[in-house]
Amino acid sequence: MAKDSIAGLVAQLYGAKISRREFGKRAAAAGLSAGLVGQALAVHATRAQTPETDVPAAATIGQPGYINSTDTSKGTIKIYSSWPLTGSMEGIGGDAVVAAQMAFEDFGNAAGGYAIVYEPLDDGVAANNGGWEAGKETENANKVINDPDCMLLMGTYNSGAAKIAIPILNQTTPPTAMISFANTYPGLTVAYEGATEEGEPDVYYPSGVRNYMRVCPADQIQGGAGARWAFESQGRTKAYVLDDNSLYGKGVANVFKDTFESLGGEILGNESYDVDSDNYQTLMTSIADRAPDILYLGATVENNASKVLQDMRGVMGEEVIFLGSDGLNNQAFVDGAADAANGAWITFGGYTPDKMLELGGPGGDYVTRVTERLGHSPDAYSVYSYETVVAVIQAIGRAGVNDRAAILTELFGTEGFVSLLGFTWSFNENGDTDSTVIGLAQVIDSQITFQEAIV
Repeated sequence: MAKDSIAGLVAQLYGAKISRREFGKRAAAAGLSAGLVGQALAVHATRAQTPETDVPAAATIGQPGYINSTDTSKGTIKIYSSWPLTGSMEGIGGDAVVAAQMAFEDFGNAAGGYAIVYEPLDDGVAANNGGWEAGKETENANKVINDPDCMLLMGTYNSGAAKIAIPILNQTTPPTAMISFANTYPGLTVAYEGATEEGEPDVYYPSGVRNYMRVCPADQIQGGAGARWAFESQGRTKAYVLDDNSLYGKGVANVFKDTFESLGGEILGNESYDVDSDNYQTLMTSIADRAPDILYLGATVENNASKVLQDMRGVMGEEVIFLGSDGLNNQAFVDGAADAANGAWITFGGYTPDKMLELGGPGGDYVTRVTERLGHSPDAYSVYSYETVVAVIQAIGRAGVNDRAAILTELFGTEGFVSLLGFTWSFNENGDTDSTVIGLAQVIDSQITFQEAIV
């Protein structure tokens, strides 16, 4: 498509001579990439604000052409979320709740003629440093399905918790929708050799109907991207792989391991560490004796991951790269590891807040406003909490009824969603986003700082 034709089409969009939906159709038919279409729509969404409507830029994301109504004459719909909110997870979970609350408010706490009431539930316990607990997740899932006003669950943060909640919600008649802003374990939606368990994912859907979606890329994408960066970009050939023995940690670590080996790299060891250990000096000394040039850690922050990094740096020099999965892409991990965190590399399914501010537009608006509410830069995953709410609001709006089956159908059918990150995504037949963007950050001066997109 010629540049002048693209410019003319965009000009028509900005001049309101064609709709966002029509722009998308014409641009796609003319060969304009999905990424460029998404960027143009996102920019238009920002420019389309007027003082009269006073719509925040972040609230202009979502499916093109959607217009939200703040009418509440039909009654009330209840929405619950379920993820850890205390202990080491207070920052991650708390930021996600605030982001969700801001999104509901941006859309007038209403959709489809209903007032939307949001209640965050905590699936964590103090005995686990705030981490999730199976009994709490079961309790939360049952609360959702037994509340006739509740149409869906936003959750979970931890993939292991999702294994419990999905089948509970799946066995209702009709199945109750569940949408996660942070689950990345592949087996929740697909089978992946070497990283998922026998019977997955069908074991989670006893009704035979898929009721689960996630708005973040899964670990078969993240783990593979990390391995390719290490081997091809950094020239690392000898890796030692650790995980926290969680569903998530083992899954992403195994994908890294398998991809690294397929590229020609050598795996010197692959094991789960004891999350309750006081120190890992003996483990790190043993690993150092094998002379790796990179240590990969698949873990979440509440599983003593900061101590693992501290003791690694106490034994190994800076020439050995530390690469962590997105469960460590949070300030709690950095603060826990103190000076040892500086120089660490961490992958994440998307962009960190500093990159979103640089990009501007709806994403920059989101970061600016949520930072004002929180008093600190938001946890990186909270962007997906906001997007989850927008997808939920728009699904309810399209359904126009307080019916679980209708809302599940509309939510699962989300497509062409203009993201805060500047591109578009859709749910595929498995409930996964088709986004494959993986960001790479490094801890610099005790701050997680975006470096590049590696997919």
